Amino acid sequence: MRNARILTTHVSRTKFINPRPMSHDSRLILEEFALEITVAEALVRCLEQENVEIIFGYPGGAILPVYDALNKTSIRHVLVRHEQGAAHMADGYARVTGKVGVCLATSGPGATNLVTGIANAYMDSVPMVLITGQVATGMVGTDAFQEVDITGITLPITKHNFLVKEPRQLPVIVRKAFLLASTGRPGPVLIDLPKDVAQAKIKFKYPKTVVLPGYKPTIKGHSAMVQQAAKMMMESEKPVIYAGGGIRIANAEPELLQLAETVCAPVTHTLMGLGSFPGDHPLFLGMLGLHGTRYANQAVTECDCLIAVGARFDDRVVSKISGFAPAAKIIHIDIDPAEIGKNVRIQLPIVGDVKNVLGAILPHLTKKANTSWMDRIRQLKEEMPLRYKQEGALKPQFVLEKLNEYKKDSSIVVTDVGQHQMWAAQYMRFNEPRSFISSGGLGAVGFCLPAAIGAKMGAPDKTVILVTGDGGLQMTMQELGTAAEQKLPLKIFVFNNYRLGMVRQLQEFYCEKRYIAVDFKFNPDFAALGRLYGMEGYTVETPEQLLEILPRVLRSSAPVMVNCIIDREEDVLPMVLDGSNIDEAIG
Repeated sequence: MRNARILTTHVSRTKFINPRPMSHDSRLILEEFALEITVAEALVRCLEQENVEIIFGYPGGAILPVYDALNKTSIRHVLVRHEQGAAHMADGYARVTGKVGVCLATSGPGATNLVTGIANAYMDSVPMVLITGQVATGMVGTDAFQEVDITGITLPITKHNFLVKEPRQLPVIVRKAFLLASTGRPGPVLIDLPKDVAQAKIKFKYPKTVVLPGYKPTIKGHSAMVQQAAKMMMESEKPVIYAGGGIRIANAEPELLQLAETVCAPVTHTLMGLGSFPGDHPLFLGMLGLHGTRYANQAVTECDCLIAVGARFDDRVVSKISGFAPAAKIIHIDIDPAEIGKNVRIQLPIVGDVKNVLGAILPHLTKKANTSWMDRIRQLKEEMPLRYKQEGALKPQFVLEKLNEYKKDSSIVVTDVGQHQMWAAQYMRFNEPRSFISSGGLGAVGFCLPAAIGAKMGAPDKTVILVTGDGGLQMTMQELGTAAEQKLPLKIFVFNNYRLGMVRQLQEFYCEKRYIAVDFKFNPDFAALGRLYGMEGYTVETPEQLLEILPRVLRSSAPVMVNCIIDREEDVLPMVLDGSNIDEAIG
């Protein structure tokens, strides 16, 4: 037992006077209560008790006691090149494993560099615990070197945060942090640890349970509401399921599939929901909303019952509220009661864990066909397909279609933010859970590379494919050093159009083509850059070049950087313009 081994290592100087022989477990218990260790060492033991295997971090003065304590543990530490990278790596790790991601940073700039990653995890409901160093308690509030009020700064973007003032409270705080991060609607929790507190000594005991007054997430749906939902689904002639990231969080993919096939309801997704329903299934409609498929948007506009599961009706999906699903009765299932009715008026709310709620609904359902509705869905798919022509310059849609064709279903695709992100959501298919990772709510450019590193470390046996832009990669490309140091065979596809494509597209439609600050006058040779970091590097400008290298790239056991020179004028279509209903998309 790992913790037992550590305890016996650290208590070799402790003496007990007991004439009767003791069992090994009894000896450990007595030693535990007699032993004084530093709070920093106690923190590491707490992380071991929470089964933490990997920590992403960057050291500094205020967090130094914790780093010193890491010398005495088997927990793996990954040295990043920037603290934002640490937060995104912990995020990617959490998304593919379902575990709590953990990262470390020092005080001041180390802590503030985490903020983008914290906000990203908060918006996308990702379980994370972030531990920051802080100046000594006597220096707090004096504008000491590298002092910032990180708990104040992160208050709006954490599920909760703690400033550790009393050394003996550290184990309880850590237990609370992991419990809060991983239960209910998950999210990031921050622990700020002053240096003098970290150096203080305590008698270590990790609590098995903690009390969180007022924190009681509703797990099971109300039985009457469950029965009413089943009745509405059975009576519906044109149902549509609208699935979000809550399906992935709750591991409710089997229940979602069974529900869709039982009530014969096509399934459309938020960006966060992609991968929770097989992309090659006849009932799959693709993504909904701003850049969603036109047939998904039209199906929601025509449906008579919209079953929203683990989704929050954000503005990128709903667009114009008055025109959203105008003929539908809406059932909204979510674990967070604050999301129910927040953006859209609904007819039936069910608060609870979506896996439990769907599991409770299914026994009340019988299989139905909805033949005429299925005929209509097939008609919409035929009349409103995604369209592009591979003529002239290399089209990004062509790259993604071929990448989708050659990749394994078990592959994990991680995107950055921008045009390439939307093209990937449109043209790639994800048939397995947790196979698609992207920054949704915050839209954090630079997310892709560090998140992919975390994803690969969480799922080392899977191929991790990065779909990024020339802008996004340059935001955090210093983490190529982390990937090289950890020997991670990432497959990076850079969509290089020498511009901030999505911002330029917005200027095209909303600024009458008055372009400013969106064109890169210089980009590095990304293939050569990859080779500098020990990767195979390729540049492709034609379909023929892509098809020549693609099978080899995906079979290779080496890390690869593919610099895709794509059509500079290509827009992401369809697109719902501001003030329009989702069934009025252009393109």
